[in-house]
Amino acid sequence: MEHVHPAIAVTLVETGLFIGGRRRPAAHDRTLIVEDPATGSPLAEVADASPADGVQALDAADAAQPAWAAVPPRERGEILRRAHDLLIERTEHFATLISLEMGKSLVESRAEVVYAANYLRWFGEEAVRIDGSWKVSEDGTARVLVMRQPVGPCLFITPWNAPLSMPARKIGPAVAAGCTMVLKPAAQTPLTANALAAVLTEAGLPDGVLNVVVTSDAPALTGPLLRDRRLRKLSFTGSTTVGRVLLAHAAANVLRTSMELGGNAPFIVCQDADIDRAVDGALTAKLRNIGEACVAANRLLVHDSVAGEFTGKLVARMAGLRLGAGCDPGTDLGPLIDARQRARVAALVDDSVAGGATLHTGGALPDGPGYFYPPTVLSDVPAGSRIAREEIFGPVAAIQTFASDDEALTVANDTEFGLVGYLFTQDLNRALWMSERLETGMVGLNRGYISDASAPFGGVKQSGVGREGGRSGINEYLEERYVAIQATRPDPMPRSGK
Repeated sequence: MEHVHPAIAVTLVETGLFIGGRRRPAAHDRTLIVEDPATGSPLAEVADASPADGVQALDAADAAQPAWAAVPPRERGEILRRAHDLLIERTEHFATLISLEMGKSLVESRAEVVYAANYLRWFGEEAVRIDGSWKVSEDGTARVLVMRQPVGPCLFITPWNAPLSMPARKIGPAVAAGCTMVLKPAAQTPLTANALAAVLTEAGLPDGVLNVVVTSDAPALTGPLLRDRRLRKLSFTGSTTVGRVLLAHAAANVLRTSMELGGNAPFIVCQDADIDRAVDGALTAKLRNIGEACVAANRLLVHDSVAGEFTGKLVARMAGLRLGAGCDPGTDLGPLIDARQRARVAALVDDSVAGGATLHTGGALPDGPGYFYPPTVLSDVPAGSRIAREEIFGPVAAIQTFASDDEALTVANDTEFGLVGYLFTQDLNRALWMSERLETGMVGLNRGYISDASAPFGGVKQSGVGREGGRSGINEYLEERYVAIQATRPDPMPRSGK
């Protein structure tokens, strides 16, 4: 692939607010700085939207909704397919942007581009499969017609850790269903979202269907939108803490909601597991996005009979990884997103060690600029420690041991979260038995990677509401309308007499 110079990648992105198909500055010309987490230096300035800008974005979405809903499904699908092709064609540009503003390696960023594009392709194909139903009523006097129609204008709030795939995962089904949108990407990573909006426009998305507003004050911008009766749906990916607040605000207008919230994923290695495969899976599940992922393995639960072998092999692999800027081709792990996140990860590790955990590798802040934290492995982690209860969001593997399958399940399920669990075993009966009892929305069985555009992504308990992706993903953007049609027997035709 042809390399894109970082400076050029940034200059290709338009940085104004995107409202009604036009780029413009924010009210009072406010801007915010986008930072390179590898250096702490500014990357770019983008328009910083005010609450009034947010309302204008909803104005544009609401105005565009009737015409957009009437566009034939095939046309909506073709727009998504063209956007997919453009994303794939510009993989290096998007990968460079992601690595610059989020920090992950180019290898991972390229994978995110493909993953995001897959959502556009998948929902482009689903657009023409929106159906309804027809049946005879119970008493035979009516016909029951059920049609499915777009929910209406949507507000999308997306996180910084997946700046391309999270917007794409929401935009894809909304476009397919015929909904208009206001997208508020994270202030740390707005460049990728703005570049995605440009691609969708080039692919033929009409003015006003997608509007992008970046802000340094999310509550001030989203509050008026959530109180506005024209908004009909909220989709949020982020922390459970923020999700609870948004759900409370959404209740006032009884908004449709899709919430993909926090996780505390257990990674269970049974006594009969293939240890090498389990270590490979742990590296994937733990270090994806530098550990800054809701699906990251948070608690590594390893049977005590294999804990020594597993820990030794994991330490050797983790200690050999190279830290560096995301855009450096030799980088294995990039920086964390900012100083606050690095300080939080460091505090979790320090708290665990003080509580009796054993530090095998990592655990010390490196010298130099940027928000780097080394790959770290802890064992003998106390069950009640903060690191066993809280989402780590960093490259730290915290290992606990168990003696039986029942104990592993008890520990795994002892959390308010339930997004994903990972299970490694070579016994089919154990695999099915434990998979059915894990209190999670998703399970990775002998696999550390579960994300798939064709599969329903989402959690249970306080990890979320609704599903994104798969056949169920588009249902979140459709309302059912039932029409009762009178159907009594017609009168016979009068005969003409002679």
